Amino acid sequence: MVLKKKKEIQVDAFVLDHQQLERLHSFGDAEGQNLASLLLRCALLPDGIQQIHCVKQIVPLLEKMDKSSLCDPMVKNCLDVLGAVFLSLDVKNPLKKVLASSLNGIPEPLMAEATQSFVFCLREELKTTDLSQYRKTMDNLASCMENNTIGKSSVNILFKEALQFLQKSVLETEEENRKLSGNRIAQTRLMHDLLMGVKVSMMLIQKIPENVQGNFWKTLDSPIWQSMCGLLNHFSHFLINEDLLQTVQTTAGLAVVLFIKTMFEPGEKLPCLISDLLCGSLKHSELPDWFVDSCGSLCTAELSDSVLLFLCHGALAMLEWKNGSMDQSMEKLLLDIALTLLTLSTRLKESVMAASLSRILAIWTASALDALQSGSEDLKCSLSGNSGTIGKMLDYVYAHWEHPLDAVRHQTKLIFRNILRIHQASAKGPIVKVDPFFSGLIDNLLSLEWHVKGKYSSLGCLVECVGVENILAMDRTIPAQILGVMSDQSFAPYASDLLETMFVTHKRHLESTLEGNTWIDKWHEAWVSPLLSILCDGNPEQATYVTDYYLPKLLKCSPESLNYMIKILHTSAESNVGSCNTRGALGALMACLRTARAHGHLKFIDMMHSGLVSITCIKQGLVHQHDQVRIDALGLLCESHRSTEIISAEEMQLIEFFISYNLNSQSPAVRQQICSLLKKLFCRVHESSQTVHKMQQTKSKQGLGKHSVPWDPLKTLHQYKDFMSSVCDILFGALFPGSSHPTRFTALTVLGLIAETFPVLEGQSQELFQVAQEVSLPRLQTLLHCFASTFEEIKILAFDLLMKLHPVLPYFRDPQQLQLLFQVAMQLSTSTKPYDCVTASYLLNFLIHQKGLLKTCLNNHLPLNTFQPDEDKSSDPVEENTLAVVKSLMVNLEGEIRQADKSLLQAATSFPMYGRVHCITAALHQLPLNNLTLIPEWKEVVAKLILMSYELSAVVSPVVQSSSPEGLIPMDTDLDSSERLQLILREIQPRDTNDYFNETKLFQERCRLDCTSEGVENICTEIRDEEQQTCDVTAQMVLVCCWRSMKEISLLLGKLCQLLPLQALPNCPDALITVQQVKEIGEYFKHHLLKSRHRGAFELAYAGFVKLTEVLSRCDNESLHRLPEQWLCNVLEEIKSSDPSSKLCATRRSAGIPFYIQALLASEPKKGKTGLLKMTMKELISLVSPSSTPPSTIPQVHALNILRALFKDTRLGENIIPYVADGMRVAILGFTSSVWAVRNSSTLLFSTLITRIFGVKRGKDENSKKNRMTGREFFTRFPNLYPFLLSQLEAVASTVDSGTGEFKLHPSLFLLLLILGKLYPSPMDGTYSALNMAPFAPFILRCGHSPVYRSRELAGRALVPFIMVNQVPQTVSSLLAGLPDCTDSCIRQNAVHGTLLQVFHLLQSYLESKHRANSDFLQGLRSIITCIEAKLWLAKWQNPCLVTRSTYLDILILLNNYLGKSKIKDLIPGTELLSFWDKIGTIISDSELATGIRHFSAVPGLPQYLQSITKLFLSMLTVTSDPGFANYSSPAKPKTVKPCLSVAHLLRSEFCEVRLLVLEATVLWLKQGHSKSVTEEQGKVPLCLLSGLEEILLRMAVKEKHPECFCKILEALYHMDPQKVLSETEDALKMNAREFLHWVLNIADASDSIEIQSISLKFASELVLHLVQDQQEEVKSEMKQWIGIVTSFCGDEQQTDLRLAAAEILVSITPFFLTSQKLLLGLSDTLHLWRCVVQLLQSEEQIVRNTVAGVIRQAQSQENSSRKTELGFQVVNAAMAMDLTFFILCELLQQWEQTGAGVLILLEWLLGKEDLETTTFVENDYLFDKGEANFWGEKLTKVRQLRKHLFLLIPVTHVNPCDQGKLHQLATLASDQAKHVTQLLGEMPSAPEFSRSSELTQLTIRKERITTCLNILSLLEAGNDTCRKFENTNAYDLLTANYNL
Repeated sequence: MVLKKKKEIQVDAFVLDHQQLERLHSFGDAEGQNLASLLLRCALLPDGIQQIHCVKQIVPLLEKMDKSSLCDPMVKNCLDVLGAVFLSLDVKNPLKKVLASSLNGIPEPLMAEATQSFVFCLREELKTTDLSQYRKTMDNLASCMENNTIGKSSVNILFKEALQFLQKSVLETEEENRKLSGNRIAQTRLMHDLLMGVKVSMMLIQKIPENVQGNFWKTLDSPIWQSMCGLLNHFSHFLINEDLLQTVQTTAGLAVVLFIKTMFEPGEKLPCLISDLLCGSLKHSELPDWFVDSCGSLCTAELSDSVLLFLCHGALAMLEWKNGSMDQSMEKLLLDIALTLLTLSTRLKESVMAASLSRILAIWTASALDALQSGSEDLKCSLSGNSGTIGKMLDYVYAHWEHPLDAVRHQTKLIFRNILRIHQASAKGPIVKVDPFFSGLIDNLLSLEWHVKGKYSSLGCLVECVGVENILAMDRTIPAQILGVMSDQSFAPYASDLLETMFVTHKRHLESTLEGNTWIDKWHEAWVSPLLSILCDGNPEQATYVTDYYLPKLLKCSPESLNYMIKILHTSAESNVGSCNTRGALGALMACLRTARAHGHLKFIDMMHSGLVSITCIKQGLVHQHDQVRIDALGLLCESHRSTEIISAEEMQLIEFFISYNLNSQSPAVRQQICSLLKKLFCRVHESSQTVHKMQQTKSKQGLGKHSVPWDPLKTLHQYKDFMSSVCDILFGALFPGSSHPTRFTALTVLGLIAETFPVLEGQSQELFQVAQEVSLPRLQTLLHCFASTFEEIKILAFDLLMKLHPVLPYFRDPQQLQLLFQVAMQLSTSTKPYDCVTASYLLNFLIHQKGLLKTCLNNHLPLNTFQPDEDKSSDPVEENTLAVVKSLMVNLEGEIRQADKSLLQAATSFPMYGRVHCITAALHQLPLNNLTLIPEWKEVVAKLILMSYELSAVVSPVVQSSSPEGLIPMDTDLDSSERLQLILREIQPRDTNDYFNETKLFQERCRLDCTSEGVENICTEIRDEEQQTCDVTAQMVLVCCWRSMKEISLLLGKLCQLLPLQALPNCPDALITVQQVKEIGEYFKHHLLKSRHRGAFELAYAGFVKLTEVLSRCDNESLHRLPEQWLCNVLEEIKSSDPSSKLCATRRSAGIPFYIQALLASEPKKGKTGLLKMTMKELISLVSPSSTPPSTIPQVHALNILRALFKDTRLGENIIPYVADGMRVAILGFTSSVWAVRNSSTLLFSTLITRIFGVKRGKDENSKKNRMTGREFFTRFPNLYPFLLSQLEAVASTVDSGTGEFKLHPSLFLLLLILGKLYPSPMDGTYSALNMAPFAPFILRCGHSPVYRSRELAGRALVPFIMVNQVPQTVSSLLAGLPDCTDSCIRQNAVHGTLLQVFHLLQSYLESKHRANSDFLQGLRSIITCIEAKLWLAKWQNPCLVTRSTYLDILILLNNYLGKSKIKDLIPGTELLSFWDKIGTIISDSELATGIRHFSAVPGLPQYLQSITKLFLSMLTVTSDPGFANYSSPAKPKTVKPCLSVAHLLRSEFCEVRLLVLEATVLWLKQGHSKSVTEEQGKVPLCLLSGLEEILLRMAVKEKHPECFCKILEALYHMDPQKVLSETEDALKMNAREFLHWVLNIADASDSIEIQSISLKFASELVLHLVQDQQEEVKSEMKQWIGIVTSFCGDEQQTDLRLAAAEILVSITPFFLTSQKLLLGLSDTLHLWRCVVQLLQSEEQIVRNTVAGVIRQAQSQENSSRKTELGFQVVNAAMAMDLTFFILCELLQQWEQTGAGVLILLEWLLGKEDLETTTFVENDYLFDKGEANFWGEKLTKVRQLRKHLFLLIPVTHVNPCDQGKLHQLATLASDQAKHVTQLLGEMPSAPEFSRSSELTQLTIRKERITTCLNILSLLEAGNDTCRKFENTNAYDLLTANYNL
């Protein structure tokens, strides 16, 4: 929608030499019209674009010449010049292509002459012996053969010479490349030359085939033959040379096959030759001599994997696979290539090679498709879907369809699609409707979980092949299942692509099978109805992604469905408005309309005229509580298919309405979307205004004729201008004092977008709008004040906006203003508050761009002779200002470093130096590096900056390099801690000369006090400044000063390194920094990265070092370019030789050492061979690998820590993946070390590798399949781990279950089970592979017998992926059969427990798997039930171990829950189920729940057992309560549960575990009974079991000691009928209703538990409502207590849960107390509760605001409410809710006839209760304090909205005489406060908005509140005298004209 600026094309012009110019001049005619004159004019043109236009005139000129003139020598000479020009041009020059096109159009008679000219010039080119010119000649050869008739003819003539040149150039280039080994930049350039040579050689053979046809050249003495053999020899060497770029090797593979194909005779044996070459079965005796000589390297040695891959590629690309060329040898070759590629897929693991392999496999499938067109029946049989080759190809697909590389995943999809086509092509007859191969694939794919991304693309391919009907026939719920997955954004694109394929195919199918439009209803039912359901009621993420990904595709497929959707949604939009969690029909309507308009299916004007949606409906959407509904409503207004569509007046009004209530959005994503949509709108305004302006011009020309524009364009332009001005007013108004960070961010961002869309052009005026016209002086100052924000993004936005505005604003030309701002910036740059120095940097950067700054600096701040600009030089003012500012900062910094060297303590408290350095670094970012004029001055400054950085580092580095920098805590008062502190401080004492580290001191400006008597007790040192103010010196100050200084030094040095030109030569005049300085900086970084202990210091030193390494990696200077490699080798050697005496930090995860190596490796080019990474990984892994000699501990620890950092580094990308297997191996083996440090580092490395392999854990579920992979995929990607893990597991298993019973815990057990547990089974896993999973199972089974509980659990989970789903029943049965009988004498409970856990997890996986209710599954399930019944004694009292009893009960619960919920129970005989349930009932009735507990709580496993048996009881209770249970009963129905065992019985249990579970179930059933979504039958059945529980719960409530149980009791009572509860209190508790309410309120007031407080107050509120409505009890005192507690819960200091509870209570009482026609609570208390609503609407938690906004919905929905229709909103955001709250409140005051008294209370709200008499503003010692904690609430928003409604209420307000005195008191109080505020403002320092911004904001807010209050009091005509007196003191200095009163 936004027009992109066209890039200016730069074309280099050609230049002729003097001789050529003379020749052209001699042939030119007098008129200058012939060809020579044209070329002469063209050659003299300076611009390449002009030359292009001139060259295009050549052919027309030649065509006009007669035949006789064509033989003129002039033409011959011109053709010679054209040939020379063509060959002289660069290959990328557009002029070359234009010239080639013109030469192709030369008249036929001149073709031969032109060819001769070309041959002459090209022959001279081919004779060159200059290595640097070889590439140019190759490019010319390629250009001659690309769409150039004359060039191709010339190369044909010079074929032999071209071959000889290529042979020579390739040979010499390769030799030069070998000589320059180590110089990566030069080698890369030469390798690209080699690549071009190979490509041109291939072009010669392919583009000019006539020279190699026939046998005339195939003799040993033929020059062509000799050159071909020589080139083939070179290409063979390139192919096996691993040091070359992969692209060179790949192309060499193509060339080798092409040359062999061209040279080999007979051609019929060529496939056999290549096949033998790939299989390694070449027989030298059968090979021609020339082949052995040329390709000897391929014949003798065993070919590497990469060579085989490239040869396969060459064979597939260069051999003919179609057009009837297939014979038996070709078919064999095709299959051999497939076998070779599939074998390589298990060995090639580097990301680049894996991507190449997948691409070549896709090429193979395409070649196989071609081959099948003319292939034999044997080939078709070999390539059918059931063949071994295709089966292995499918296995490759399944193993790689979730590969981390996009390229591999894309190619995998192509492979799968081609496999389906291959099967179709190989079928002997027509494909039957249900092909077994396709049906098997569909079945397997549908049985996969939806989290497998490869499933989507594969199903899409199947739909294309077999249609959608076959898939939907298997499961009609598939569309709903896929839509359900779209709540996860990572799956949404895949799901939407599959759905699109399905519904497009379905539509096509229905249209072809059904007549007319009858198909559309069926299509809507399948694809549109699920969509509307999700949009209305789906979760927010799902609805958003469905709207973004699915809806546009659906509308594109069927635009006519839009009316259907709108019709359905429109009818329910008013009733289903939605909520904060669901969009409702209104939100769905907004989404559909927005999408339709954005994609051109609907116009706004048509939508309004046709009544599809009303303005009121859109307004409700714009202030809806749901974020996405607001965004969709805004998108409906802003987005349009046409960027020039006129914006209507209604749209403008709605946009202004939206901006007014939506700037303060907490969500960054919502803010981003708002800004993005408004940007589209402003672009529409800009572009449509241009269209309107043209219409206006057209109308002016046409006059008032009949063809004139029907509307007034001029009026539209005025509307546009007024609209933009109004938007700017709202946005600038939002930057008021105290406005929140989201408001400021949004307002500044949108203002920046306006300034960008309507740019400020100095000296020009925009026709439509110029934002600078809206910037008054107060607004400009407001923008400057934004620099003081504690959020840097606000500073950035304000800076960018001011930079766009400052050229046209006169304010910045005032020297006094510049001087003041500069002075403030210099003061802030030395502040102890870190964010102040950031403010200073932005101020200085802004001032740098002001032309008058330099004069201000020179006159006022810079010392003499620091910088005098040369007036004779014309330099950039920005550069001059930057130099002046940097020098000024350096002068200050230099003195501060000297002082810090004497007293670091004083520096930390008075002038922390990091602020100065930060400002210098920021100023250098403003420097125009490409256009510097003051080079000598800058060289001097840079040199001095480097030296100052070293000096500052020397001062502060001892602290951050101390062994415990964070341990410097002078506040410690404990004697032992103090003594330890002194030891630490003595370690770094030599840098400090003031004895601070030996004893604490008190510093003054002129004297030093002796404090030795205080000793260690006075740990906190004090410093007094010139005003004798005392400042505490804390350890935080010292440490922050030091590490931040180190940070800024690092960033400064990194920035200085970027001043180094890329072409860094020793004597480069433009280089501001020398090579030696760069090396010194590198050594500095090395020293601090390897020695620093403080994380902040070395992390940010790393940031600077990265900048240096990036510069060095791009530098052409060889000595600099090789520095990273030298540093890396040195540090690796230092690590290998480190010992306990080494200075390298072996703790703190090796501190900065991993960062140092990361920076060196990350700068290495990613597309190269990554030699440094390979070398480093090899060294590190060898360091930590077990060897015969014991490894040194410290190098091993360093290596493990570095490996961890490298595996975590995302910049290394997939290049690190080949080392994952080795990393995992050393991490697991590291656990066997006897040294704790090695084990610790191994743990960290293992954790990192788990994340690297399985991805970042996105959810809380540890066992989520999103962070797991199938066993096939895991072992295919890491095949080396298969034997290692298997051998390790075998060793571990041998120690777990030894026959001696000896306890042995192998250290690797936990790790092995953890990683194996991350795998999961897949129906796609085959058994053909060498990586079969079966060998793991026996060892995992043995690990389940471990004596360690956690290990048994892991073994249970780890077994699941190694047992196929169809083998689960057999495995479970065998495991259960192996359990002991109750008669066995010796029972090993650990083994029993491990086996039961494995049964549990296998059964859980089996029941959760996507199976169908077929006979196999039923048989398996019945056999499992039978086996479980056989061992039921383990769940009974005969089993003495409670842990194993509990686990067996868990298995019963799992199975029972499944049978109770699943429909599969209908397929199992009822007698079997009844027998099973009867046995479970027996277990429950015989258990301790019924018979009583015989154990003490100390018995192991008792709580676990009690929980399990209780869960089983509840499970059975649910099953027997099901209405369907009666179907299984017989006349003699057994008693499944003992009658005495009931819910009431269990609630009396003495064990809290039992009570808690039953209470939770009770609460759940009660909620279901009240829920509308639960059917009446489902709700009633459990509730019948709960009747009469009120008395039991009340008795429990007063006795319960367990807090969780007590909370659940209150929650259960809360959900019960209060009438029934209160009726039981007298009997159960001997309390009346009032006493019971008092008891509940006391709990809410006194409890320490937030949960208990919340639920008790909710319960009390229900009781209050009931009692007030019942009017049987007098509860005034309890009401006061209740109101007080509700009020206290609303405080900002309270926990979120308490405020949320208060919000829910306020919503529930709204119709009874807040909006009732009668003041049941009295005016004061009612308004008190309304104030709570206002307070919660400004809560920082969005959930609290959204909840309390429900008060508005309740108020608006009341039948007796007489609200204005324009304010009839219901579900609104907090900003609109605040406005509506005051509106409703003022309306209620009128209804209650309490306007006078109500206004007084509202004025008290307005004035606030702050006591300014005791308010003092002092600096605190918290370095990072950002003021108030609430970053959302805005006090002035509340004040202004209240004022707006009070002004509307004043005309109808009558103040009673009794209230006059109170009015007078208010007026007096307001006047006194106004005077005090004025006094405090007068005491502020200059520019307080920067130095005292927080205090100034508070006073400004207070001033506006007071002034507003006085204004309203004056309007009430009360306290007039006081108001007039105050008016005379100029207190009314805050204007109200900017507010909409």
